[in-house]
Amino acid sequence: MKGQLNKQKILVIGGSKYLGLAIAQQASEAGAEVIIGARNLEQASQAAAQLPKASAIHIDIAEESTIAAAASQLGHIDHVVITASAHHNVPVKALEHDKIVAAFEAKVIGPMLLAKHFAPILSPGGSILLFSGVAAWKPSPGYAVMGVTNGAVSFLVSHLAKELAPIRVNAISPGITDSGTWNTLGEQNKKELLEGAASSSLVGRSGTADDIADTAIWLLGAGNVSGETIHVEGGARHV
Repeated sequence: MKGQLNKQKILVIGGSKYLGLAIAQQASEAGAEVIIGARNLEQASQAAAQLPKASAIHIDIAEESTIAAAASQLGHIDHVVITASAHHNVPVKALEHDKIVAAFEAKVIGPMLLAKHFAPILSPGGSILLFSGVAAWKPSPGYAVMGVTNGAVSFLVSHLAKELAPIRVNAISPGITDSGTWNTLGEQNKKELLEGAASSSLVGRSGTADDIADTAIWLLGAGNVSGETIHVEGGARHV
């Protein structure tokens, strides 16, 4: 994919770690100028320092003022990738109102407000890339908030793609992916989690950060794809 994104300017919100960082790295390798957006500007700046032609900007997807300020500062952009999330994985009887709202702010409300401010500065051939997740298609006790917010993302891309055309809007829906987010479980627990994901997959393995980043770079350049949710989970939703 080297050179695929030459002379394009890509904002990766949540690009300072995990899947966001993997996408930022691959976008940079593909020739793009990358801007890493995050609530923690210091962390974003450290990540940007690892890449050529990269910079950092403060964006809190839950604060519209920071979205508007970033759009004004950047002036023009070709693609926006949003990897933000706020998990609230508890049984229904333990749900907390503010944490439900935070989950929707990260996955749905924030991206809608970002579209509001960034659509006017996006290239006509540009795109917005959101993140859904396999939980939307595989209901499981304790994951109602994750499932519903991820499902809402899939509907959101359809509506935004229609209204913002010719700007393209798509989503990636990953399964359980070894992106670094599971490292806090400890080595053994993480191993068991990934092995369980592999056994619940049609392809017999869990996902990698490169699986997702490869798909993201493809979608940024896929000029005839819009309004779609691309499932990258080895068919886990069919098991």
